[in-house]
Amino acid sequence: MIPLSTRMRPDTLDGFVGQEHFLYPGSLLYNSIRNKTFDSAIFYGPSGTGKTTLARIIAREMDANFQEINASVTGTKELKEILDNAKLRLFGLQRESTFLYVDEFHRWNKLQQDSLLKALEEGVVRLIGSTTENPYFSINNAILSRVRSIYEFRRHTPDDLTRVLTRAMTDREKGLGKLNLNWDEEALRALAELSSGDARIALDTLGFIADNLEEGARIDLKVVGEAMQRQTGFYDKKEDKYNLLSALQKSIRGSDPHAAIHYLARLIEGGGDLQLIGRRLLVIASEDIGMAYPQAISIVTSCVQAAYMVGLPEARINLSQAVILLASCPKSNSSIRAIDKAMSDLRKKDIDDVPLHLKDSHYSGAKDRGIGLDYKYPHDYGGYVKQQYLPDNLHKEGVKYYEPTENGKEGAFKKFLEGLK
Repeated sequence: MIPLSTRMRPDTLDGFVGQEHFLYPGSLLYNSIRNKTFDSAIFYGPSGTGKTTLARIIAREMDANFQEINASVTGTKELKEILDNAKLRLFGLQRESTFLYVDEFHRWNKLQQDSLLKALEEGVVRLIGSTTENPYFSINNAILSRVRSIYEFRRHTPDDLTRVLTRAMTDREKGLGKLNLNWDEEALRALAELSSGDARIALDTLGFIADNLEEGARIDLKVVGEAMQRQTGFYDKKEDKYNLLSALQKSIRGSDPHAAIHYLARLIEGGGDLQLIGRRLLVIASEDIGMAYPQAISIVTSCVQAAYMVGLPEARINLSQAVILLASCPKSNSSIRAIDKAMSDLRKKDIDDVPLHLKDSHYSGAKDRGIGLDYKYPHDYGGYVKQQYLPDNLHKEGVKYYEPTENGKEGAFKKFLEGLK
């Protein structure tokens, strides 16, 4: 039986879902396919993100001969035969160009990759190579220099996968529409979030469920949980994710790494998607740690980005590092207090204009208006000179927004600022 993920592959650009950071109506890639000017490219990203699907759509839109091979099972001899046939097609009576799609391109060694160089230079083939590994490390520079673009495919968002699953449930020709199955929207959403951004996993799991339900049965959270072998109570009570996120943040704020890791584990096991968790950790790094350990935001950003890149289950390790760091380092909420106080003043007070000496004076006529005349350049005074920066009324009030704590690294910043006085 043909897997549901194979049956549901879209045939047109308009049916392609995801990768909207480079493929959308009016984008250069979209137009190059529509205008039949698409050239060679490398598709780079995790499995199940649409690399093969897009390559096949491109070949169909370009009205070209399409050859698809997998580098793990195709050697130099087979490649030479394909290139010879492509040369005959191009320079023979057919005058037809050939698109060569090489899946798992990184599995070829340098010699195998270099066997493509002449064909690429002569235009005998146009290459679409797909790889799950960073092409700048796994593909020869000689190949990269002859390829117009490298497109990085990202894991599908839960919204993307929910659209894909809903389409499969309603499509009567290629999908499951004829089975007359019923489904809960939250069940499809749970399946989308539990699939780690992989459309193949999402669709084939849905196909497995459909194949083993009676006609007219209902796909609910319990069925999805059984198919994925995961608990789905998280999705049964929509507030749970926010309760767990709240408990995670409060445990970090309270410097309890044990409790923080516990709630992280519950979020992951409950199917909380990486973006949901990652966004909260990035907020915590500035809201609760902030200036007490300014490096926290950089480290947490790296951990979150790494989690997005590797995906689950390995992403749990990156997120664990971020949570332990945040829970174990000094705390300060001076950053959020400062910006909230400043924004409160903007809403409640009539604020004076920017002082004349601080306004932009890089245009003719500025001096005639008295702009920038009295500005003192701090670097000309050894790095600091006393002058007014706040608007007049706030300066007269002696308003202060940033109140540094003595915690961690912030104590040094506090000492520096007090020393300026």
